Amino acid sequence: MPRKVEKSDETETDTLQPNEQQPNSAQDEIEHLNKMLGEVLTYLSDDEVEEIDIEYLLKNTEGLRDWWDGFRERNRKSIEKEIMKSLGTLPIKELENIREQIKAKS
Repeated sequence: MPRKVEKSDETETDTLQPNEQQPNSAQDEIEHLNKMLGEVLTYLSDDEVEEIDIEYLLKNTEGLRDWWDGFRERNRKSIEKEIMKSLGTLPIKELENIREQIKAKS
């Protein structure tokens, strides 16, 4: 079970400077990723956390959901390229069978 988050009077976005909200250089991006990684590892290493809640992490770690969505999109494109290369070696009959299986699952 996720631990409860203590709320303060100031939200995290209130304390950030404008240039920290959207990283604009490689160094800012590295710092932003380090911060997200630190928050995730802090959550994972918390002894009070009984069950890891990914949605909780995505919701409560600033910028993590955007990063994750971008990562999945980049990964999807890479996988699509590999599939396209592989499909070139398959006979047309096998491609049609795959297409039918996909339709059946939808």
